[in-house]
Amino acid sequence: MSETTHKTHATGRIEADAFEANTYDELAGGPDLVEIHVTESFTGDIHGHGSARYLQALRDDSSGSFVGMERVEGGIGDRSGSFLLQVAGTQQGKTLHGEWFVVPGSGTNDLAGLRGEGGFTADLGKGASITLNYWFE
Repeated sequence: MSETTHKTHATGRIEADAFEANTYDELAGGPDLVEIHVTESFTGDIHGHGSARYLQALRDDSSGSFVGMERVEGGIGDRSGSFLLQVAGTQQGKTLHGEWFVVPGSGTNDLAGLRGEGGFTADLGKGASITLNYWFE
């Protein structure tokens, strides 16, 4: 990113529309491996719908870590299109913290050239507060 690139700070919320978790590997005394499919709605500066897949290592005490990929279809501000977010985060009980970045080259339509990074804090079943500092190349 050049020094003259202007970053915009976006905020909003995510609400889960559907959530499906399937354990695909268990080991006594070790974390379970879980695949999670989520569809969600974005409101605020980022608006639209998302479809995500996550892989999670989940311990018996409900703590763990996860990675994933999400396609967001809708818009940011007055621009419309779609883009991908690559996500990594942790879980402690019912609280999730994640960091994400826009996958380079994934923006479509008015969002072509989108770049950015941000994150979220979520309470399971209660939605998430999100941020994204973004710019266009």
